[in-house]
Amino acid sequence: MNEQDVKKALSKVNDPELNQDLVSLNMIKDIKVCGDTVSLTVVLTTPACPLKAIIEEDCKKALTEVGFKTITINMTGEVRQHGMQGKENLKGISQIIAISSGKGGVGKTTVSVNTAIALSQMGAKVGLLDADITGPNVPIMMGDQEPPESKDGKIIPKEMHGIKYISMGVLVPPDQPVVWRGPMLDGVIRQFLRDVVWGELDYLLVDLPPGTGDAQLTICQAVPLAGGVIVTTPQDVALLDSKKSVNMFKQMRVPILGIVENMSFFICPKCNERSEIFSHGGGEKAAGTLSVPFLGRVPIELDVRVGGDSGKPITMSNPDHPISKTFKEVASKIAASASVTTINAKQPLIAV
Repeated sequence: MNEQDVKKALSKVNDPELNQDLVSLNMIKDIKVCGDTVSLTVVLTTPACPLKAIIEEDCKKALTEVGFKTITINMTGEVRQHGMQGKENLKGISQIIAISSGKGGVGKTTVSVNTAIALSQMGAKVGLLDADITGPNVPIMMGDQEPPESKDGKIIPKEMHGIKYISMGVLVPPDQPVVWRGPMLDGVIRQFLRDVVWGELDYLLVDLPPGTGDAQLTICQAVPLAGGVIVTTPQDVALLDSKKSVNMFKQMRVPILGIVENMSFFICPKCNERSEIFSHGGGEKAAGTLSVPFLGRVPIELDVRVGGDSGKPITMSNPDHPISKTFKEVASKIAASASVTTINAKQPLIAV
């Protein structure tokens, strides 16, 4: 048996998310065959692939069926750069994902921070851009509000918990209001994109302010987004506004990666009774109505609030907590959806 036999066998193995075979997707690397022994590397489209174990098992099964007895598979991931015709890619950044909400108070920054850390824990290089210029909260949750350094006229991003981040919250005193009109907001967001030394990143998450205003327009127009994520709560008011966010992304031709339902329910620590404070199931229902993926439910939990206030997000301080595992599941689904939109884009890239 030889390398061609390996490729022929694995051409029958599909990536379930992308619905294409691994050979066509150029995921099979470093094939070495010696008799009935084979070793190879499967390069997935993200280190956070939620179906990694399934794909590995399918590969082993396909190779066993053609006669290989000893099989060694190295599973790795490489995030592919998302391109869009007419928009410039940021050098070194593979995919940019916007985290949005139709209204304030739904926990969007909490989801952004914990999702970023979860992606990092799964092996991705992650950055976080706080685009809420007038109400920045990322530095508090990351645990460092000190000003960043600069070099050669560029801003060096802050780094905590394995995440590079930038925010107006590290550029002005905590109690100083930012009273700016739209053009100034546009300018500083573009500066955060172009004049920050992000380096090599798999994902740059953009924590947007609530609503569908200037910041959202700037991000959607300035860079090729791999997709947008909408954070909502189950209550009717939040769901109505989340639908506006979905329609905004559709209008701007940004792929929608899905909806996260935050504050989904509360488990009483004393009696273990479940209370659905803000109703239940609205996020999933909205996702179904709008024909977008539902990414998961995040319950209300005291440890999440304490972690955010103290600069020690729960995914970092307690990675084995059930909510940390929920954030990892959400992060995996976001990464998988972004891989799909990137593969399907099929547009030429514009290098900067």
